[in-house]
Amino acid sequence: MVYVGDTLHAMSNSPKPAQFVRWFREAAPYVHGFRGRTFVVGFSGEVVAGRGFANLVHDFNLLAALGIRLVLVHGARAEIEAELKAKGLRSRYAKGLRITDTAALTCVKEAAGVLRVEIEALLSQGLPNSPMAGSQIRVASGNFITAQPIGVVKGIDYQFTGSVRKVDTIAIARRLDAGEVVVVPHIGYSPTGEVFNLAWEGVAESVAVALKADKLLLLTDRPPADRRGNVLHEQSARSAEALLKKGGLSPETTRTLKRALRALGAGVGRVHLVSRLTDGATLLELFTHSGVGTMITADAVEQLRIAL
Repeated sequence: MVYVGDTLHAMSNSPKPAQFVRWFREAAPYVHGFRGRTFVVGFSGEVVAGRGFANLVHDFNLLAALGIRLVLVHGARAEIEAELKAKGLRSRYAKGLRITDTAALTCVKEAAGVLRVEIEALLSQGLPNSPMAGSQIRVASGNFITAQPIGVVKGIDYQFTGSVRKVDTIAIARRLDAGEVVVVPHIGYSPTGEVFNLAWEGVAESVAVALKADKLLLLTDRPPADRRGNVLHEQSARSAEALLKKGGLSPETTRTLKRALRALGAGVGRVHLVSRLTDGATLLELFTHSGVGTMITADAVEQLRIAL
């Protein structure tokens, strides 16, 4: 492992014993504080398709092993694009949302099914001499999301693109109480049995709000940064709103930041924007004092990192 200052950054070589012991002791308050808490983690299909997803699953395994009630919400944009391309079909977007027609909906279903199997397979690992050794994670997934169509907006019919109408919090809570990791896809179902394609950011926000989650972690291409490129580690909701108004953020970070603010306004304890491109970023954000992402709170920024 490689350290910069007192912060753990890489996982390639073994650290010096004194450094490891110091970091492990510093992480102890977070381990105690997080046990029994509910964390919702949202990530895109690009994360699943990336080379580092297996390592991220190892990190999810560790969070679950530490007694964190874990809900994973995933998207599938990259996978849907691949399905459409393979069928010779064209993607259509409006205002950043996919227009999901009947042909695209078939690709959405296929992508969602493949991703569910892949995620469950990775969470089911237990090979000796690996981070998953001895792991016995039970994964739950299902029709937790009731959806409704977005409909026609400013003359654009989004067809089978929908939004979250209701989250089955009782069903999810029962799974979490049983010690299972809950996986919620970007799919919702209407009372009439229709299937809708949803934005994963919206699903993550809705699930976190419905569960009154202690933390919502959103993996993005890059957390908000200053002019020099340094990540803004702590932000109040007010300062985060100012960042949005100022602009200059990537489309992905803009979407996640908007959802973060809405989740905070609805009662979620803390929201963290974490880089999806940095190996181990989730652990570094949660278990080091300074973190590596952007933590946003509804309160004014005043030594926020001390609060679990």
